[in-house]
Amino acid sequence: MDNETTETPENPPAKTSFEPQFVRNMLESFLRIGLVFVLLVASYDIIKPFIVPIIWGAIIAVAAMPLVKFIETKLGGKRGLSSTLVALSFILLLVIPTWLVTDSLLGALKDVAQAAKANELVVRAPPEKIANIPLIGENLYAGWTRANEDIEGLLEEAAPQVLALTTTLLKKLGGSLVGVLMFVVSLAIAGGFMAYADSCGRLAQRFFIRVGGLNPGGEWDTLVVATVRSVLKGVVGVAVIQTILISIGLFAVGFPGAALWSALILFLAIAQLPALIVVLPMIAYAFSAYDTTTAVIFAVWSLIAGASDNILKPILMGRGVDIPMPVILIGAIGGMVASGIIGLFAGAVLLSIWYKLFILWLEQEAG
Repeated sequence: MDNETTETPENPPAKTSFEPQFVRNMLESFLRIGLVFVLLVASYDIIKPFIVPIIWGAIIAVAAMPLVKFIETKLGGKRGLSSTLVALSFILLLVIPTWLVTDSLLGALKDVAQAAKANELVVRAPPEKIANIPLIGENLYAGWTRANEDIEGLLEEAAPQVLALTTTLLKKLGGSLVGVLMFVVSLAIAGGFMAYADSCGRLAQRFFIRVGGLNPGGEWDTLVVATVRSVLKGVVGVAVIQTILISIGLFAVGFPGAALWSALILFLAIAQLPALIVVLPMIAYAFSAYDTTTAVIFAVWSLIAGASDNILKPILMGRGVDIPMPVILIGAIGGMVASGIIGLFAGAVLLSIWYKLFILWLEQEAG
């Protein structure tokens, strides 16, 4: 008698192969997923150089859209013309100062090189007030005096450093010009986004609904717009206002290097670092360089201006969006640390969306 297993209803024969239909569906699904993956990778390689300009274009378009709508009403509802005028105005405001600064810098370098070659380079004596500049004044004055007394010896001594500095400066200048060019491209893209804002808004809404469903995905397009504008007002706007207030005090008392310190304060304010880091040493210098009344007025004004962001941020940031101000602020700061100035906006948007999803999850009833 053979040792074969008897087939019974309780012990059906084991299937040793897949159904042909299952195998075919599995292979077709694998091929489709693979094709989509290859298509995404190839598309990413194509659009990779344009990702940053497109993101900047979208941010600029969101920020400048109220201005476009205002001009549109003055032009009889011509959205395309108003968008073009705004984009061209921004481009000119960026390109003209850049061209003037670049031309002036290159001209100065050329004149210095020709004068040095002809042994005609002369450095005038430094003003006495240079030595009074906080932190760097004494060293700057000493170096300037050495250049005034023996410029040829100083150049021979520092020739390798001067060559390295000039090379670095030209590289930085070239990189800055490329950055300006990319920003011009971003402004042109922003003009297109603004001209077709309605269709772009509908497309974004459909995408968000497809990804996140009607709730909360249907709210994400307005959330993104409101968050970007909130960050623009609460971070960049507050930084500009705070810098203007502090600069008024600096220029009013004739503070040495006021323009340079104003630029530094603006950078710190955008980076969400306290302006008091710079303001407090300035106040200490004011009491040593000016009379008591001037120093006291300068100190009071500078302290109020330096702490004004604590009052302005709660007022401007978070307005028009149903997201707590700390969430937007943390997203903006963290995004900027991770991805630079673009992260300032992208971080706030992403954290706001995650906050919405988290609140929606908390509000769901347990099954």
